[in-house]
Amino acid sequence: MSNLLFYGGSILNPKRQAGAYRLERLEALLVREGRIAAVGRLSDLEPLAPPGTQRVNLEGRLLLPGFNDAHIHIWKVGQLRTTLLDLRGVESLAELYRQVQARARALKPGEWLWGRGWNEALLAEKAMPSKAALDTLAPQNPVLLTRTCAHIHAVNSQALKLAGITPETRVAGGEIDFEKGLLYESAYGLAFKAMGEPSQAQYEAWVKAGCEYLRSLGLTSATDPAVDPPLYAAYKALDERGELPIRVNLLYIRRPDGGTETFPLPEKHLSAHLRCDSVKFFADGGLSGATAAISRPYRTLKPPQYGLLRFEEEELFSLALEAHRAGFRIGTHAIGDRALDQVLRVYERLYQAAPGPRHRLEHFGLAGPEHLAKARELGIIAVPQPVFLRELRANYERYVPEEWLCRCFNLRAMFEAGLTVAFSSDGPVVRQVAPLDGLQAALLEPLCPGNQVNLAQALWAYTVGGAIAQGDEDNRGSLEVGRWADFVVLQGDLSEPYSLSVHSTLLGGLADSPSNRVPPAP
Repeated sequence: MSNLLFYGGSILNPKRQAGAYRLERLEALLVREGRIAAVGRLSDLEPLAPPGTQRVNLEGRLLLPGFNDAHIHIWKVGQLRTTLLDLRGVESLAELYRQVQARARALKPGEWLWGRGWNEALLAEKAMPSKAALDTLAPQNPVLLTRTCAHIHAVNSQALKLAGITPETRVAGGEIDFEKGLLYESAYGLAFKAMGEPSQAQYEAWVKAGCEYLRSLGLTSATDPAVDPPLYAAYKALDERGELPIRVNLLYIRRPDGGTETFPLPEKHLSAHLRCDSVKFFADGGLSGATAAISRPYRTLKPPQYGLLRFEEEELFSLALEAHRAGFRIGTHAIGDRALDQVLRVYERLYQAAPGPRHRLEHFGLAGPEHLAKARELGIIAVPQPVFLRELRANYERYVPEEWLCRCFNLRAMFEAGLTVAFSSDGPVVRQVAPLDGLQAALLEPLCPGNQVNLAQALWAYTVGGAIAQGDEDNRGSLEVGRWADFVVLQGDLSEPYSLSVHSTLLGGLADSPSNRVPPAP
């Protein structure tokens, strides 16, 4: 592993001190054996460089800690880039149906037609896919089309039959509209089980494809939430073979969709590239599909609808307490105010019962002042998705109660409340998973004027915030001596976020590919 001395550009280290955020500017940075050995003035670092150190002239570019996506379904990102029918960005049902029919013609009779990404708010017809249409378009294949939020799924009659779903079927934490062929929340698990578990080789291929893509976007670390035992086995196999292109943190799912079974706590795993000491729960659904649990009715929906809670509070507390006592971090998907009320009560009870690690709130979408204050009191880490403000804006404007629109993913309020904030994308819920897209949305595209954050806050949340959420801030997230040499090199002007692009990504001081390497000094 080579030694590297970086200079000749803007080397920026996100910092938070006494609640204030800033970007510390460094002149030079020395890497030795994959970790940061020294930072400071070039004249001070040159004598510390061992013989043979490669000098890297950034030529005016920006060097930052590698980006960290604190919540992204890596294997699903890879799946969409390889085998899954990608319906993100489709603008009409006619186009969706055309793609479904084309895929059906390429499949053998009986093969599942699996797709993801439709969003009725962006379709010209403002309607969901029809079971009758899917029956006609794919008469010989079961069809499962997951909405962009992954909380609603359109299926055809064959899929319902294979999943054993009848008009009388009921499932805890979910709903089924048999006539329309729509599965909500945990009902998805019935169809997923009917499809048959993907092989470990498939999971490994999807994980690698996802990781490689994320690295090209400047990500050196990411958290994959909702990992089950087969997927966990695939991650561990890749780690053992040294084949993970980025560092990955896992949230191990306790209660899978489609049943009442509970997975036991996993064996913890800590290595340089893979970490699993956290678990995941779903408290409610998605805001963009009007299934998040709220106390006021959604706009435009008749009869009035209030979303779904996934757990009874005592059951959630019991499962969470088991993990808490065992030292696992907990990340709970909670978006609507009813879900936030429930989860914050549960978290408070956990800390009253026993000391434990800092826990997370995934999404934190409709947090009011009372939720922000309680989260700050408990030391809870907020994991929102800035790019939702861009891609899902039409959904929020359509469904969120008008009086709550300005508190919807109000990032500035999270910082002002004093929370530790870790930014993420939740891909492939959205198409744009690049941190630079999220950065632009956080800085320039709030739902309501005044809700934007500043550059230092956004960069901190995409680097240090993610490291804290993973419980690994001593190894990653900042340009401190002893941290891994995980960097992203950007081109463009920080004062013009839309001008920025990724030049290269380095993990442990190694570039992502020879063709994308920062040029050495002449």
